[in-house]
Amino acid sequence: MMEKTKTLIVEDDFTSRMLMQELLKKFGTTHVAVNGREAVDAVSHAMDQGDPYTLICLDIMMPEMDGQDALRNIRALEKKRGITSSDGVKIVMTTALDDMKSVSAAYFGLCDGYLTKPITKPKLLEELRKQGVTL
Repeated sequence: MMEKTKTLIVEDDFTSRMLMQELLKKFGTTHVAVNGREAVDAVSHAMDQGDPYTLICLDIMMPEMDGQDALRNIRALEKKRGITSSDGVKIVMTTALDDMKSVSAAYFGLCDGYLTKPITKPKLLEELRKQGVTL
């Protein structure tokens, strides 16, 4: 069980980003990135500082670098540092896509969970409980 969560919300839609921030702020620190490239940079920087994220909520459809590519890049950063995906950051994909191809690609990329938009407080809290994040 995680005590205090350091969360990165990766979402290009302003309203969705603000909603996620509001829902997650009670768990600890929340940072935001508006695309996958920013997310990978933020994760790398946090690792370099010795203060990695414990949870990432990662949208799939974004400009510059989508969530699937960001997921693979983040897991590659962990692997380079000797961190297995089971010991790494918990990554929950958030998306409007619920087709089997998108879901499979996310799990193949080693995400920990998958939430379909619209994200509601009960859905989010249930997924966080599954990931070991508690109030």
